[in-house]
Amino acid sequence: MYEGVVQDLIDELGRLPGVGPKSAQRIAFHLLQADPTDIRRLVEVLVEVTEKVRFCSLCGNVSAQELCRICSDARRDPSVLCVVEEPKDVVAIEKTREFRGRYHVLGGAISPIEGIGPDDLRVKELVTRLASDDVTEIILATDPNLEGEATATYLARLLKPMGLRVTRLASGLPVGGDLEYADELTLGRAFEGRRLLDV
Repeated sequence: MYEGVVQDLIDELGRLPGVGPKSAQRIAFHLLQADPTDIRRLVEVLVEVTEKVRFCSLCGNVSAQELCRICSDARRDPSVLCVVEEPKDVVAIEKTREFRGRYHVLGGAISPIEGIGPDDLRVKELVTRLASDDVTEIILATDPNLEGEATATYLARLLKPMGLRVTRLASGLPVGGDLEYADELTLGRAFEGRRLLDV
């Protein structure tokens, strides 16, 4: 335990996701040794991001405007909607340059253990959006873990009766991975998603 404001800084840094007590302490001491100009710039950016950044009113992605750049882009295919858990997932998919449709960010995944149900996510907004948009395919791109699977299953059951094509991202073994290190779920998915080799 440190005195006063130093401990307060460590405690606040420790509240950030993925930052444990040791990391919080290292960051705090880095900040204490940093140039005051750098600290002021960091503080200004933190204040600016809380004042200027919002979530897109249509898809829920991070945006500086009412609509994010993807929803504003007329070149995007409005008939294909990719449903993701978080804005960071949009960035990951955009880096592939493979998807030219639009997105819908749920704001998390169903997790009964954490008390998160469908009403805590942007599911109602998705259904409302589907009623007004010309969407023909929904790609469920939730994480390939227990919560992501539960969310994808819930959404598939909800959306199939609407006459939409509901697909799920393929999952399986990563390129360069070893079979011995793959968990049962990943290996099972790899078998389910196997494809014919044209030689």
